[in-house]
Amino acid sequence: MKSQRQVRKQGGLALVEAMVAIVIFAFGVLAIVGLQTASVRQVSDAKYRIDAANVISQSLGAMWADRANIEAHAVRDQEVSILPNGKLTIDVPGPWTAAAGVTVTVTVSWQLPGESTVHTQTSVQFIAG
Repeated sequence: MKSQRQVRKQGGLALVEAMVAIVIFAFGVLAIVGLQTASVRQVSDAKYRIDAANVISQSLGAMWADRANIEAHAVRDQEVSILPNGKLTIDVPGPWTAAAGVTVTVTVSWQLPGESTVHTQTSVQFIAG
């Protein structure tokens, strides 16, 4: 049997061990929350890149379908509603002819709220007869 003196020496040790375990557990939970936040940010960024690629693809498809009026597709900073602060720019440098064709540049840009970085995706395509 332990003496009264030994019991007093160990008094509170279990409480300290429990508190250390709680602190370690709290750091683990905070790390998991940080990983989840980074994961959500990456998934959102990937979704915006896919949306930008779809806008570019649709724009190029419309130009291929209407090659005779390709210059009418040129726009600058047209609003893109599916992207935050999204803008579409289509540069058609000259008239299209079946023999010569034309190189068009389609750029989609977007900026997330609260970020200073402007994200862009560009596609350059040669459209011929």
